[in-house]
Amino acid sequence: MRLSDFRKNAVERLSRIYPPEEAAGLVSILLKERLGVESYSFITEPGMEICAPESELARLCDGEPIQYLLGFAEFCGRRFKVGPGVLIPRPETEMLVERCGKGPGRALDLCTGSGCIAWSLHFAGFDTVGADISDKALGYAADQFSEENGPKFLQADIFGKLPVEGVFDLIVSNPPYIMESEKKFMRRNVLDYEPSLALFVPDGDALRFYEAIAERCGELLAPEGRCICEINEALGDETASIFERHGFRNVALLKDFFGKNRFVEFSNR
Repeated sequence: MRLSDFRKNAVERLSRIYPPEEAAGLVSILLKERLGVESYSFITEPGMEICAPESELARLCDGEPIQYLLGFAEFCGRRFKVGPGVLIPRPETEMLVERCGKGPGRALDLCTGSGCIAWSLHFAGFDTVGADISDKALGYAADQFSEENGPKFLQADIFGKLPVEGVFDLIVSNPPYIMESEKKFMRRNVLDYEPSLALFVPDGDALRFYEAIAERCGELLAPEGRCICEINEALGDETASIFERHGFRNVALLKDFFGKNRFVEFSNR
């Protein structure tokens, strides 16, 4: 099939579930990763004959995230393995990692998921522990890179005491924070494929994970330590007030690159 014909058809099909610009971007990624075709080739070489990746295009048209199809997601300049059962890393979460700065120091990543934050902190010089309740997510986290002295990952429930020793200079978390009522605004590639366990909380108890984070910080955050969490933009003030109520200092809301309240940061007593 001619490259230009495949691209035109693929963008038209994907535009039924994505904005046209995003659809075009997905087609470019698919062609680059599967066939080594550059994004501009449909202009410079429209008649190029290709072995069209029809089966993979069909999966994308069914709503499957391209990261699951390819088996990886880009995060902080590295490729992290992802697949069904693990949350796909988001670009805004990279801002959390950047805010953490460089080690040395001891870091704890609560609700670690794919381990993208824990590993990124490890590469920044922190001695890192990642905790999650999901067996599947921890399997991905532990298998990301083949370093002997990488992060330690453990299965644990954030709502109880964690099986760790000592205190941490830095505690981070990107916990579930999307309210059930917000599902109606979300796309099927998220709702039908990514794990609900890592995304959603009941409307009536939407801040339950932040209460748990505050409790764990009370137990595990070093005297001069700090914590950074990703949050629901609609609940910024309410989330910050939890940590203020627990006696933490310098509680601040931080915005993402869209200007939305996306993180809360604080230091210990």
